[in-house]
This record gives sequence, C-alpha cells and structure tokens, in this order.
Amino acid sequence: AQRARFLMRVRISHPRAHEEFEILRRMSTTPPVPEQVLDLADLVRLRERAQRVRVDQLVADYVVRLVMATREPAAYGLAPLQHVVEVGASPRATLGLVAASRVLALLHGRDYVLPEDVQALAHDVLDHRLVLTFDALADGVTAASVVDQVLAAVPPPRVIWDEAPESAPVPR
Repeated sequence: AQRARFLMRVRISHPRAHEEFEILRRMSTTPPVPEQVLDLADLVRLRERAQRVRVDQLVADYVVRLVMATREPAAYGLAPLQHVVEVGASPRATLGLVAASRVLALLHGRDYVLPEDVQALAHDVLDHRLVLTFDALADGVTAASVVDQVLAAVPPPRVIWDEAPESAPVPR
C-alpha cells in the first residue's frame, strides 16, 4: 500500500565518467546557488492548467486496460503473467498515469493526451506498484519486463482521421 502513494519511481543510474568529471568540476569550487524558477502562484497555475488537459475517452479506456491487465493478465492474453504478478496495480495507478500523462502533454505544448504520453510514463508509474510472486523474483523476472509485456499486449487506441483524399467520400 505504501508503494502506491508515490506517483512515480524514476530509476537513475550512476553518472558516466564525463558526467562524473563535470560534477567534480562544478562542485570543487564554490557550489552553485539555486535560483527560484517558479513561485507558488505559478505552480498553482501550472497545476490547474495540467488538470484542464483533455483526456479522450479512448485514451482513458487505454489507461484502464493497461492497469487491469496487471490485475487480470489472462483476460488480456497474458495468461503466463498470472503466475508472475501477485498483486497488480491499484486504482491509484490509473489516476497517476492520467495525471502524469496530462503533465507530459502540457510539457509538449499540447492540451490533449496521446497514447504515446501514456506509454512513455507507464514504467515510471506502474513498475513500483506491482508485487511479483516469490517464484518470479527467484527466476529474475522484473516488474519492468511485466510492464513491457502489458504494453505489447494491450493495443492503444487508433486514430482514424476525418480527412480523406479528395476523390474518396469522407466517412462519418
């Protein structure tokens, strides 16, 4: 239950040699002084703006199907995962994946969420919420590999454009 309280877990590896050198160079002198970039009012406005980012029902359905596939893998063609996932993602995962996707869409200058936004954040939001069976852990199965399988098995909504070549009638 405590895992689900965090929106994301972002894995950060150790810096590469050139990055480590840059850290050493910057921190060996007078450390940089942080500058305030946003004030509280700016942060509240951004939060409100992110909440207004549109999530089409098809994208919302996609998020729900991804989360449900972690709980009921066989229903999504992932029967082998039934013996791998002990506890699937909770409703907080659904809410978190939509909230994070709205922010990512906003960062990309859009006022709507795409399935690609959801896919880009699926690992960060879902990995730490899955509880794998002891046998799965003993076999070296990772939550990331489970999310990979879920993403591969659950099809995103397809966009069908309302435009056609001039010679073809436009379906409505």
